[in-house]
Amino acid sequence: MKLGLILPTIGNGAGPEALDAAAGAASELGWESVWVTDHLLVPAGPEADEYGWVLEATTALTWVAARFPRLRVGFSVLIPAMRDAPLLAKQLATLDVLTGGRLTVGVGVSDTDDLPEYENLGKGDRFKRRGAYLDESIALWRHLWSGRTDPFEGEFHRLSDFNFKPLPVQGAGLPIWCGGRSDGAIRRAAWLCDGYHAAQTGPENIRERVPKLAAQAKAAGREPVTISVRVRVRLDQGPLSVYSLHGRPEEMVPEVVGFAATGVDELVVVFKETDPGRLAADMARFDREVFRPALEQIATGDTR
Repeated sequence: MKLGLILPTIGNGAGPEALDAAAGAASELGWESVWVTDHLLVPAGPEADEYGWVLEATTALTWVAARFPRLRVGFSVLIPAMRDAPLLAKQLATLDVLTGGRLTVGVGVSDTDDLPEYENLGKGDRFKRRGAYLDESIALWRHLWSGRTDPFEGEFHRLSDFNFKPLPVQGAGLPIWCGGRSDGAIRRAAWLCDGYHAAQTGPENIRERVPKLAAQAKAAGREPVTISVRVRVRLDQGPLSVYSLHGRPEEMVPEVVGFAATGVDELVVVFKETDPGRLAADMARFDREVFRPALEQIATGDTR
C-alpha cells in the first residue's frame, strides 16, 4: 500500500513555507504522492473557519510539482462544476506536461450544502446538475486529451472547431479518481474513472463498497479501479464526529492494516498542523510508528 499526503493549503499559515516543509518531508520519507483540496469562495460563517484561508488548488500544486520532482501530484478533489471543463482540460494537460506525467486528477460533485459557494462563483444554476456536469467534464477531457478533432456534442459543451495541444504526457489515460460516498459516485468511479477516492471512511465502510465497485466495473466491461482513502490523522488525540485515525500509534497500526486488507491501494493522510516544523515532525512520527510497522505486519500476511 502506498502513502500520500494532503498538503497544508488550508488554514491560517498555509503558504510556501508549509508547502515546502510538507512536500519535502514526504519526498524524504519516500511517500508516493502529495495532494491539494479545492475550495474557491466559501461564504462567511462556520465553513469560513476552515476554508476561508485556502490556496488555489491548481496554482499550489504547480508550485509543489516544480520543486519536488520525485512525487506524484494530485487533486483531492477538484469540483469541475464550480469551474469550467474546457479551461480545466487545458490546465490539467499543461500540468501533466510540466510534471512529465506525474498528475492524478481526483474529482467530485461537492456536498449538498455547497450551494452558496456555487452562487458566489456565478454557477448556482449548475448545482442541481453538478453530477451531470462532472460526467460530461470527464468525457470532454478524454476527448481533448486523446488528440481527437471531431466535434464534441454534450449538454453543456459543444465543440466543433478547435485545436488542443500539447496533449498530456499520459494522454487520454491521465488518471481520474472519483470521490464521494453515494452509489452514484461508486458507479461513476467504475464506469468513467480510473480510481475511487473515498474520504472520512474507515476499513469497514470500504469493505462494503469494494463489491459494489467490482460489480459496476464488471458491468462496464472494465478492470477494477484503484482504491484510495483520504484519512485525517490525530496522533495522541481522540476521535472526531467522522472517521479518523486517532489515538496512540499502536492503536492506529491495526486500522492501517485493515485498510490494506480491504484492497486499498493508497492511503492519503491529512494532518491539521500547518507549522512547518511541527508538521514535518508529525509526518516522520506517523511514518516511523504507524505506517512502517503496519507495512511490516502486512508483509507477513497478518491482516487481522
